[in-house]
Amino acid sequence: MAKKKADNRKIEITNRKAKFEYHFVAEHDAGIILTGTEIKSIRAGNANLKEAYCYFKNGELFINNMNIAEYKFGNINNHEPKRTRKLLLQKTELKKLLRKVKEKGMTIVPYKLFISDRGFAKLTVALAQGKKAYDKRASIKEKDNKRDMDRLNRIKF
Repeated sequence: MAKKKADNRKIEITNRKAKFEYHFVAEHDAGIILTGTEIKSIRAGNANLKEAYCYFKNGELFINNMNIAEYKFGNINNHEPKRTRKLLLQKTELKKLLRKVKEKGMTIVPYKLFISDRGFAKLTVALAQGKKAYDKRASIKEKDNKRDMDRLNRIKF
């Protein structure tokens, strides 16, 4: 009996703009309820978190506008790309997040989509607070300074 060869490719799709727009207070890894063609499409790397947002409905956490492209080998039972999907977290974590979101200025931001070691799709959601304009300028300045220092370190005198 032949062993199945392990796939060493790590699927990790991030929302890079989220780090620029928000201060992350806490992060949680949540499971997602998906259909068969959705998980196949994620494993192919065809997902996007740019316009996605999380919200509470009846004490449960949902993600909306997360784009998972249709699976190219799917048939007529292929999924809808931007449908609402339920996120799976512990009840205590959900209650804590709900309490924090009701505070002024706090929100839940989908940050990273990845495949766990066991082969499940997980979404890292961050409890975040929006940055002010001067914070964003400071982030840009810090990033530019780091790039310049790296560039100088690579040049050998």
